[in-house]
Amino acid sequence: MENSLIDDPRPVRFATRQPILAADETVIGYKLLFRTDVMIHFSSQREPDAARRTIDMSTLLGLDVLCDHRLAFIGCGRETLLEQGLAFLPANRVVAEIERGIEVDDAVLEACCALKNAGYRIALDDFTADDRRQSIVHLADYLKVDLKAQGWRDIPELVGPDNWKNAVLLAANVDSREDFDLARKEGFQLFQGYFFRKPESLRTRTAPTNRFVYLRLLQAVMQQELDWDRVEELIKSDPTLYYRLLRFLNSPLFGIRGEVRTVRQAFTLMGEDELRRWCKLAGMFEMSKGRPGELLLSALVRARFAELLGPRIQNSGADLFLLGVLSMMDAILEIPMSAVIEGLPLDQRARQLLLEHDGDLAPMFELISAVEAGMWELVVRWCREVGMAEDFAASCYGEAMQWAQSLAALS
Repeated sequence: MENSLIDDPRPVRFATRQPILAADETVIGYKLLFRTDVMIHFSSQREPDAARRTIDMSTLLGLDVLCDHRLAFIGCGRETLLEQGLAFLPANRVVAEIERGIEVDDAVLEACCALKNAGYRIALDDFTADDRRQSIVHLADYLKVDLKAQGWRDIPELVGPDNWKNAVLLAANVDSREDFDLARKEGFQLFQGYFFRKPESLRTRTAPTNRFVYLRLLQAVMQQELDWDRVEELIKSDPTLYYRLLRFLNSPLFGIRGEVRTVRQAFTLMGEDELRRWCKLAGMFEMSKGRPGELLLSALVRARFAELLGPRIQNSGADLFLLGVLSMMDAILEIPMSAVIEGLPLDQRARQLLLEHDGDLAPMFELISAVEAGMWELVVRWCREVGMAEDFAASCYGEAMQWAQSLAALS
């Protein structure tokens, strides 16, 4: 890889998100996380510049792409409030997260009241018992408590007082099922974190389905002349469908000798009649399901992101789209990864990646995970590790988000 890729002077713009879920694990919104050139040296980051670029990225990519028509939680410091920076974004879609440590003087109070009057919602980030923002608690729609920073012993006293009983309690840094269960028992109603990506039992569930994909797939296979390219595109656009096809073809029931690794190979082995039959059955069973949930959308983004990064790394022909899908299938089906890949024709490198998070492909997937989590220092590190320009990775992630969202928008 040429050194010029690493030293590329063009602006680097990353945009990612963390889901905020209700008690039934439906996504109600996203905390938006952004990275631009001014954030490379985190200790010297100026709040006004970072906030302006956050709003700039939101308007550039669009809240529909970033938040899937759900709420956007955007951090606001003093300068952003006084400059009315959120005025560029739709009030009914935005929650202004007032940062911890802000001094609530008359100007800040007036700015918060103006936001409320304009229809924006307000959240107090990193809320504590001795919080300096007590004078605007009555304006807050959400109180966000960092579970890791606060400590479980102090939670009951913090969430108990009646003077903020009208605000929704939001638990941040919910990284495990245990965190989720404890926070819910303490009275929290919303939860921010990736706990739902970690299966903790052998129980499986039916994953939500993109109805648009199945509808178009049924229409495609009912045409007199089969458009193979179109059918392949539709199958690859739904992670669960893609996984089920390969699983089905490698099962003893289908009776194929050898290993099936790609959709094109599956088409050759199945033949037209069998492919039509399988697609129709899949469509009829799944089309009544709801639109994709956060897990399926995340799997789509990850798979497409990996596929787009592929040409810039040494992957020896690995199916990176498939690996991206499989890397989240344990969370989608709520079964261990060993059960997910059982019976699938994966080589040693793929198994090492999925089971041990190690091997030749691990650095690229570490980069993908770092981007998803908004861990920018790790993004810088892994971009250098794989010899990839940060602006290329950022553009690929943005493209992957738009591709996944375009499928969801049509369902």
